[in-house]
Amino acid sequence: QVQLVESGGGLVQAGGSLRLSCAASGRTFSSYGMGWFRQAPGREREFVAAVSRSGEFTYYADSVKGRSTISRDNAKNTMYLQMNSLTPEDTAVYYCAAASWFSSVTIYQSATYTYWGQGTQVTVSS
Repeated sequence: QVQLVESGGGLVQAGGSLRLSCAASGRTFSSYGMGWFRQAPGREREFVAAVSRSGEFTYYADSVKGRSTISRDNAKNTMYLQMNSLTPEDTAVYYCAAASWFSSVTIYQSATYTYWGQGTQVTVSS
């Protein structure tokens, strides 16, 4: 089992940047694929980015590709999401999640993930 705690959210102006962190408890962090999802008011939760167990493979939603970078530090049990060129459309609660079993197809799907954090609010002002 793993517990996840997000941090780094906040209020930022359009065009700005944020770095989200996801700290995981336990000693098996490296055995999980990790992902970021977000949910805006009135909208369904959507995939943002994911990273494989070793960090070798990364996956991005088209909406953030090219301006976001997901990474992980298995020695620190922490995953990161660096987001640049933020727009008001990026406003949402951002969740990190852990998946024991996944493929390059299912890693995009929220149902693949077993453990979820409580979320961190990101608000981008225009």
